[in-house]
Amino acid sequence: MYWPLGAPRVYAAAKRRRKGSNANGTQSREGGDEDEKEVNDSNSLALIGLCVARNGHLFATITNTSLTIWQTSPVVVLASVTRSVQSLRNYGRNVAILMRPDSSIAVVQTQLGFLVTYTITTDPNARVYRQILDRGNTRRQSHVDRLVLEEERHGVQEVNVRFRMVIKIDAGIGKVLALDDELVVATEKPAAVQCIRWAPDSTGSQHSTELLSRMTWIQKRSNVVGMVYDRSMNLAVWITNDGKAYAVQRISGHPKELDPPRRLFHGYGFHTPKDSGENATNAAINAKFSLLAVGCVSGSIHVYTAKDYVGSIPHLYSLQSPASLSTTGDITSLNYSPDGYCLFAGYKRGWAVWSVFGKPGGSSFTADRTISERNSEGWLNGTLEGCWLFGGSAMLLTNQGDDRLWLMEMARSAVTGCFCAANVSRTVLLTSSSLMIYQGYDLPILTSISADASLWHHVQMPPAFLANQQPIRCAVISSDGRYLAVAGRRGLAHYSVSSGRWKTFDDREDESSFVVRGGMCWYQHILIAAVETDEHHEVRLYSRELRLDRSSIVYAEKLPSPAVVISLSGQDSLLVYTYDNILYHFVINASGAALALVQVGQIALNGIVRAPARVRAVSWILPDHQLRDGDPSQDVAYASVLFLVDAKLVLLQPSTDEDQTPKYNMRVIANNVEYFDLMRDQVSLFSTQDRSFPESPSNGSPIAEGEIDRGLRDSLWFFDGNNVQCWLEIEDLLESASTEKDRELPEAVSISTDFYPSSVILNKGIVLGVDADLVQRRDVNFAWFRLGVRTELFLPQVLRRYLSLFDSAAASSLSHRYSSLPYFSHALEILLHTVLDDEVDSPPAPTDALLPSVLSFLSYFPSYLDILVQCTRKTEVRSWRTLFAHLPSPQTLFEASLAKGMLKTAGGYLLVLHTLEEAESGSEQCVRLLQKAKEKGDWDLCKELARFLMALDESGEELRKAVNRMDLQSSPLSPSTTSSASASAATATRQEGNPKPEYSMRLKTPRPNGAGKRRVNAAENEESASQTSSGSGSAVQG
Repeated sequence: MYWPLGAPRVYAAAKRRRKGSNANGTQSREGGDEDEKEVNDSNSLALIGLCVARNGHLFATITNTSLTIWQTSPVVVLASVTRSVQSLRNYGRNVAILMRPDSSIAVVQTQLGFLVTYTITTDPNARVYRQILDRGNTRRQSHVDRLVLEEERHGVQEVNVRFRMVIKIDAGIGKVLALDDELVVATEKPAAVQCIRWAPDSTGSQHSTELLSRMTWIQKRSNVVGMVYDRSMNLAVWITNDGKAYAVQRISGHPKELDPPRRLFHGYGFHTPKDSGENATNAAINAKFSLLAVGCVSGSIHVYTAKDYVGSIPHLYSLQSPASLSTTGDITSLNYSPDGYCLFAGYKRGWAVWSVFGKPGGSSFTADRTISERNSEGWLNGTLEGCWLFGGSAMLLTNQGDDRLWLMEMARSAVTGCFCAANVSRTVLLTSSSLMIYQGYDLPILTSISADASLWHHVQMPPAFLANQQPIRCAVISSDGRYLAVAGRRGLAHYSVSSGRWKTFDDREDESSFVVRGGMCWYQHILIAAVETDEHHEVRLYSRELRLDRSSIVYAEKLPSPAVVISLSGQDSLLVYTYDNILYHFVINASGAALALVQVGQIALNGIVRAPARVRAVSWILPDHQLRDGDPSQDVAYASVLFLVDAKLVLLQPSTDEDQTPKYNMRVIANNVEYFDLMRDQVSLFSTQDRSFPESPSNGSPIAEGEIDRGLRDSLWFFDGNNVQCWLEIEDLLESASTEKDRELPEAVSISTDFYPSSVILNKGIVLGVDADLVQRRDVNFAWFRLGVRTELFLPQVLRRYLSLFDSAAASSLSHRYSSLPYFSHALEILLHTVLDDEVDSPPAPTDALLPSVLSFLSYFPSYLDILVQCTRKTEVRSWRTLFAHLPSPQTLFEASLAKGMLKTAGGYLLVLHTLEEAESGSEQCVRLLQKAKEKGDWDLCKELARFLMALDESGEELRKAVNRMDLQSSPLSPSTTSSASASAATATRQEGNPKPEYSMRLKTPRPNGAGKRRVNAAENEESASQTSSGSGSAVQG
């Protein structure tokens, strides 16, 4: 859900001239000794450490001799401290930098085992930078513009960095953590962990120590060399020098000196390397999904799930290095994004990002290293440190031996900040200052699946709102794609795609009086937002047609506790799940121009959902009879509730006990879920006239034929980090998940993609995704990332599932709905191709073979003969015998194609006929086909058939006989004429023809053993594959 975007911004604090080069590429020697001195001093100016404060407003960098404090927005230097020569001699050069989470103290670890601390204070009256405006500018300015200019006049507040104290660690420093109340220092000799409080406690004590030898849960004779800590989980990960990793918690309270033994920590080992390549070197904690990631010596990353705090931390999955270890180098940095949806791994020679469950999102290892080194693009050549900024909208990078900082922008899916059906069904990407909306959903089919950059609608956020409320926390789009809304640190703003106009609060106090907490969603032109003010929590309704202020709130419904998540369900139902573990059901009541929320039910989930804050999404499923004739106030009694808790998709089904008391049975139906899409919730795709049967989408889509069958309307889709999974019928899932019947869940249909799938476009039969491509050009001296749209057909996998279940009626109904898609025949070809490959590679028992059912199903379509010959064109000859064992003879198919006037198709069967049946002469069939082609004036086909005959007989005799039998000339060809025709045909075989709109035949000399098998995918309609044959057979390429 994260992709790198554009070219990074570059910053440097060092005031020095870089080594230049002249037009010939040779280094300039002007300056002589000064240049050499600059080169020699480059190591002292290179950044060796980076640390970002918890609030993200400040970050600190260090060189060997200096400490610099930066502001993040805008990125500017606020203060810098250079250590004296005496200080460097006494304490050693800088090694690492830490900051107290509240950014009030900076700690510099030195080479000789000292901790030099500095106090960071802000002067509210002093300014480091102040904007000077031209008083002669008489341009009229709006009220909002004047507010922004007034803010800019205030400038950037000054920060003072003052020396505080030096802490000497006699035992040597292995690793240091800076926490809210104390410094945690892992020492080397002896191996121990010291806790040094920032200020003495009530007893006057300021430090405490525990030896590792007294920790029974840790390996003996080991030292701690790495530590990371997460505040929200109250959990740390320790890495020892033997490559093991431990999950550690601080024991509450501070033991007294006389309390033996002095236990400060307890923990559990969860990563034990099997070999030296699995030795742990780095770690990261994902509190959102309860994951622990461990980077290893081999460059791989092992991810574990922390189920509890008593040692249940099983291995979940592993990420392989994006390239060989010699290419990537060792892992230098490992960080999860603030929302937990993305993992960043920095390597010695590059970097890579993955989604939370392992889908690659971008990498620098696709770069041409020669070009990047020539352009001095250190952000592509390696990573020393990497930190997230702006709530995950940017990545701050440093490189070994470089004094520059690179701020790389990241585009993230709107689902990460606001999980709702509209955000899942329509791709919206959020950056630090803009939004990107994919607009291909409402365009013609072939246009929408193209990779044209014009399909992205770029929306720049209002500068005033961005300046006051950055970072942008969430964004939401309406189900029809007409409206957009964003919420920042406080307040909100909304946008109309058609008019291109934003609406923001005119009064900044009104804007800052609330914060969106619990999400937003659109109901037609009404924005529904769960907000929190200083006094209460409520759900507010704002109209796009009214201005934004306190008086323009259409309706406000107070809540007893904060909302965790809100979502629309069906036509007019609003679900609100709150921190007190209650799911409220509201009906949106529109009477005339007035709108109101009417509560019609609620479900108390105490004892069922243990941690309400970990719920990411909620929806529900109503039975058909309740949708058709039921009272909305009784929906809660019949609804099956879907919760996404962390990465588990949980289904709650209503039932009653012996006393007729309602209860809910819970079952986890999927794990490792990054997002799910219940097609019933996509009201824009399934607009209904009544509450029973939805119509198919309009806008000329192939499904809009008014059938009453549901198609895939009742399907449930989710993405597990590897494949898109789909349950075709939600009713079957509900029946199987019922604890009363205790059945296994139906197997989901799996759709594999080599890109990150962002949405399922049901009416076009495709899964749409986004991929980041690195662009390097020789005519510019920088590289950038460009987002591309990728697609994958899901019809072949769905049809295969229906046929494997012997449900040909469902397969036929689904095919009828999608039959007018321009790539429908290609989808059927992929279906045949995948089934054939599987049964050739692993022959099933005759009773279990799926190929006969697929061929029988395909025979009902007009393009049946084309599909067969296209499949043979893209598979090995060894697969042909398996295919034609269930088909009529190639001669019969050739005759059928000839009879229907499908001449090019018949040409494809001509190859199969001579390859499988090893005919001695091809003149009989070729003459008939040549005659038909001549009658229709298809001279391109005649040319290809001539090539084919020349491959059968290089002397040209067969071609001469065929031409004479067709009576193309008034008299038989003379030997000289035959030789000329043979030479012409032979020359044609050596020339590359232009690609044909469908497929054509191109002759190749027969070879004893063919090339490997090629797969067919939705993006390779025109791909050709080499074939093999024996005897006089020839390979035909279409």
